[in-house]
Amino acid sequence: MAIDKSTDSKDISNALDSAINSDADSVSKATPLRCFLGALTSSLFSLLAYRLLVSIADSFASHPIMAKSSIAAIISAAVRTLVQGIVALGAGVFGVAALGLAALGVQLLFKGKPEGEAG
Repeated sequence: MAIDKSTDSKDISNALDSAINSDADSVSKATPLRCFLGALTSSLFSLLAYRLLVSIADSFASHPIMAKSSIAAIISAAVRTLVQGIVALGAGVFGVAALGLAALGVQLLFKGKPEGEAG
């Protein structure tokens, strides 16, 4: 299968420039309602990830590692730690995103519209 090398860096650069400089009206504006709905969604995901983390930790605590080989025990402990860490990271990221969106919503509520913006 041959690769088409007809696309050069100028074509890619032009495509990126047109995407960056696209019409600003096509981008939806942030509103307090959208921020609060996003914060609610993100906090729900954070809560679900936290509950999953607690469930995983309980499961790992109730089922200890029973390996005859020390290398297998080390690998098993590392995988358990990795699984718990990834789920905790997900819960934390969604939680911080929820706080940020809620703060943005509050800021937009009290800030009002800029002077140059009509409508």
